[in-house]
Amino acid sequence: MCTGRVDIAFVLRAFSNGADGVFIGGCWPGECHYVTEGNYDALFNMHLCRMLLKHIGVNPERLRLEWISASEGMRYAEVMNDFGKVLKELGPLGKGEGIDQNTLDLKLDALTKMVPYTKLVERERLRARFTNEEAYKSYFASDEMKRLFTALLADKLSVSQILMLLKVKPLTTVEISQTLSLNPSDVARHLKSSTRQGMVRYDQKLKCYALA
Repeated sequence: MCTGRVDIAFVLRAFSNGADGVFIGGCWPGECHYVTEGNYDALFNMHLCRMLLKHIGVNPERLRLEWISASEGMRYAEVMNDFGKVLKELGPLGKGEGIDQNTLDLKLDALTKMVPYTKLVERERLRARFTNEEAYKSYFASDEMKRLFTALLADKLSVSQILMLLKVKPLTTVEISQTLSLNPSDVARHLKSSTRQGMVRYDQKLKCYALA
């Protein structure tokens, strides 16, 4: 299967099922077996997925993409051994990040539910095609990309996590911030916006926020 077929949803499903890391191996750039040059699409999606994982507090190093041809058995073994060492140092998924299992499940679920929207944003606003890996790294490290990521994905992902958390029980701004490891001012901003949209309400009796 071409690496261009590797969907972000596949990666998230692996993490949701308890995988400590996800490895993607593909043809070297310029040696794609298909006219679509799918390995460049995989490279783009890897960078985007890493940004999403980082936003929910999961170490992005748990996702790795390497170019390995069918004749490079020795390289494959070396890369996998190295990735295994990295994962061992990071520790089990969630525990290594200091996230309890329930919160981790919530974060991954919120991110998974956003996949269709993420694909739309990627296609309409973020997609770019370059001819080398350094160009992709520069693109994802640029201020413009960070601005777009925050405006189009990060804020919506934060709101999604907050709404899922409030499904369990009403909480204060501080409790939401501490549970999700989000900036209190950002949580307050998202709650205010969600209240205006009729998704959240402030319970005067309990002195906390609840789903509307």
